[in-house]
Order: sequence, then C-alpha cells, then structure tokens
Amino acid sequence: MRKRGPQKFSEEFRREAVRLASDPKRSVKALSVELGVSITTLRNWLRTVPRERPTSAGRVLSLEEQVRRLTKENERLREEREILKKATAFFAKERR
Repeated sequence: MRKRGPQKFSEEFRREAVRLASDPKRSVKALSVELGVSITTLRNWLRTVPRERPTSAGRVLSLEEQVRRLTKENERLREEREILKKATAFFAKERR
C-alpha cells in the first residue's frame, strides 16, 4: 500500500467537516471515514477551525450576513452614543 502525501482541503470543506462533526449524533471516527479524512486530521480541525455560531433560530450565518448584521449594529450604537453625548451636554447646561 502506497502512502499518500498530504492532501489539501479547502477552507470551506474544513468548516463543513467541523459543522458535521459538531452533531452529537455523529461519531468523529465514522465521519472521518465518510469524508476520506484521517481521524487525526479531523480532530485537529475541530481544535483549530473556527466554528460558525448559530443564530437564535438555530440557522448559521454566512460571513457576509455576519458582517451586514454587525455593521448595522455598529451604526445603531454610534447613533445611540451621539444621542447620549447630546443629552449629557443638555443636562450639563441645565445644572449651571
């Protein structure tokens, strides 16, 4: 039996493998056989590949959706900060 050299797996493949391995109904060993990846490699990915966080509805957000959501939240927080600055200035004048 010829030993194969290191295989290159795409980042997308690794993330999907980690997502599948996170399912408690699947064993890591069975999944490694199913995907054609050594169990050691799959366990390394579980330690090193960032997991996508599910939303409150249990759906996983894509990176684009996460950026869009965080940009919107950032904009809202900036607006709130500006309102608080104006309120602070207003109440500081009232105290004088």
